[in-house]
Amino acid sequence: MAPQVVELDELLLDAKVSVPQPRPGAVSRTELVETARASECRVVGVTAPAGYGKSTLLVQWARAEDRRVAWVSLDRLDDDPAVLLTLLASAYVKAVSGDPDLIADVGGVGMSVLGRAAPRLAGVLRTSPMPFVLMLDDLHELQSSACHDLLSVVISGIPHGSQLVATSRFEQPHLPRLRSSGEAFEFVASDLALDVAGARKIFSQAQINMTVEQAAEVTDRTEGWPVGLYLAALIARDSNGEAMTISGEDRYVADYLYRESLGRLPEETQRFLRWTAVLDRFSASLCDAVLDEPGAQQRLRALEGESMFLIPLDRHRKWYRYHSLFREFLLGELRRVEPEVMTKLNVRAADWYESNGYPAMAVEHLLNSTERDRCVQLVAALTLPTYQAGQMSTVMRWLATLGDGAIESYPPLAVLAGWMTALSGHTTEAQRWAAFIDSASFEATPVDGTASFESSRAMLRGFMCPGGPGQVTSDATLAMAQEPPWSLWRDIAVGLRGEAHLLEGEDDKAAALFAESTVLAAESGNADSLILSESELALLAMDDGRWSAAAEHLQLALDTVDERRMYDYPPSLLAFAGAARLSVHRGDLKEANRRLTQAMRARPVCTFALPYLAVRVRLHLAQVYLSLAERTTARHLLREIDDILVRRPALGVLVDQVSEFRRILISTAQMGATGGSPLSPAELRLLPYLQTHLTIGEIGERLFVSRNTVSSEIASIYRKLGASSRSEAVDQATMLGLLGGER
Repeated sequence: MAPQVVELDELLLDAKVSVPQPRPGAVSRTELVETARASECRVVGVTAPAGYGKSTLLVQWARAEDRRVAWVSLDRLDDDPAVLLTLLASAYVKAVSGDPDLIADVGGVGMSVLGRAAPRLAGVLRTSPMPFVLMLDDLHELQSSACHDLLSVVISGIPHGSQLVATSRFEQPHLPRLRSSGEAFEFVASDLALDVAGARKIFSQAQINMTVEQAAEVTDRTEGWPVGLYLAALIARDSNGEAMTISGEDRYVADYLYRESLGRLPEETQRFLRWTAVLDRFSASLCDAVLDEPGAQQRLRALEGESMFLIPLDRHRKWYRYHSLFREFLLGELRRVEPEVMTKLNVRAADWYESNGYPAMAVEHLLNSTERDRCVQLVAALTLPTYQAGQMSTVMRWLATLGDGAIESYPPLAVLAGWMTALSGHTTEAQRWAAFIDSASFEATPVDGTASFESSRAMLRGFMCPGGPGQVTSDATLAMAQEPPWSLWRDIAVGLRGEAHLLEGEDDKAAALFAESTVLAAESGNADSLILSESELALLAMDDGRWSAAAEHLQLALDTVDERRMYDYPPSLLAFAGAARLSVHRGDLKEANRRLTQAMRARPVCTFALPYLAVRVRLHLAQVYLSLAERTTARHLLREIDDILVRRPALGVLVDQVSEFRRILISTAQMGATGGSPLSPAELRLLPYLQTHLTIGEIGERLFVSRNTVSSEIASIYRKLGASSRSEAVDQATMLGLLGGER
């Protein structure tokens, strides 16, 4: 990553988890703060429309607080579970000088947000060595249900003596339940409205003298709306008191007041404000680029001294944003006055971000432009690194905004969509993209680093294996022929050829290719290929009785899983299965059971979209369970294998290996069943939602299944875990290692 990108990332992250500077002259909210603190409620909600001083209240509270304060400023780009978890963990670590490993622990490729990351953070909060206040400003920026679901789990970890405080323009999803149980305290618009004394203070700050009667009149007309009073004071200051006579039936007089305020500025300044409103955040250099002229630094300094609507984001005053209400107004003005410049401004912003090493922000602006082809190619270049950073929701938002038509116009991006959906267990979408790319054509060199579209298509098709071992061999051969030694995809092509040899029963040839893939993966930093190849080498070594060599291969694979927090990633399951087998050989049953649990809880993502990996993982797990005399679990895994083989029957010698295991399992039937049935993949997908307070119907909506299905699966979970309630099921699952983090 380029140095300037690191600097920008660190600067903006620090700004988002730092308490903003208090606004000079703001009306004191001490009484409200003390009331909320005295409530001793674990959760405090501040819910009111824009302009009611919600952020000001939080800043004053933070500055007066004697407990540690963990602050998070939210914006629309944080509406991704992985991003939100990183922000929450970063804020807590900064506030309490906590273990920085927590930030890495809540991330990772394919990390289960509800099953692993959110419980890990909640557990740390629950055992915090000191009381704290976690403050979330602008919660309304989070629109996705996934973010609110994980937040409900995090809230469960707020201990008594600590508090979570969130501001929002709209009803906060977690408040109704907490309110009914007496665990939440809430401020609404009427609580935040200013009285006559507050109005007089605002006008006094603007050096406007007013009588009590005048203050009462303007307060009545604005209904105590803080931003309305402030704007009225600004206009009065510049118009010899005329603003004290403003009127209007609608108390939300923003359009009028802002127009009056903006209209008194020079046209050059008005244009600066309108044009820079396309930016979520900005620096002088970025503003110069968007306006295509110099001078932004001086203008920003002048605006900062004159108005509350420009908010510095860092201590050095390099980055700013507009007050959200003011920005909304400015964007409305831009669309009204100069709609034709919107695309031009967004493209200029994208140019600046891309040239300064921040292409993800360039995508955000190109999505608001007409340059769809450029946006599609940039998304294609960023899809895998963004996914590998754990930000699957961000990638899916990009793809949804582009639309299927745009994705299909650039087939290499459709291949990437196929990879992501296959690796995350979304079988329907994976098959849909696979079907599209089979009939697509593309002549240019893809921007994702693959040698050709044919090569990238062949690698995905080979791993999805719709045509059996012969097709895998053909696809792998094509990819190896096209991907040069320096290609970042070479290790995948080589590993795929190794998998083809395994399916053909040529273990020695497979081992040689897996060894080569490992070297290539280590050089390129491709953790998934390294984990898969080393796990395959370990299992082959065990088959040959070379247990020391197997242990070395497994150690490298497992260390990589731990380092990258790839516990919920399909290739990692093979490493867990191998580690369980090795532990049984060593007689370490405690470690064997730990590794089995790791594999079993993550197996829902390992589906028939990656069939030979899904079958091989389950076959090895079933063999280990049988060696432990847990035949019920072994039979359950065999049924899951059969379901996969119905969809992908042509898996070469793997089918014969399954048949042989079935024969062995049947031959032991007279020994009787031992152990209980494990949670099925569907039940494991549902299990994390029992930590939330979603209804059965809401859980069904999240999982796209019926209420009856959810009810029956919950009943099955209770039976298998020996629980009679959600809390008991969650506690039992956590104790068994089916929920929660690795630490």
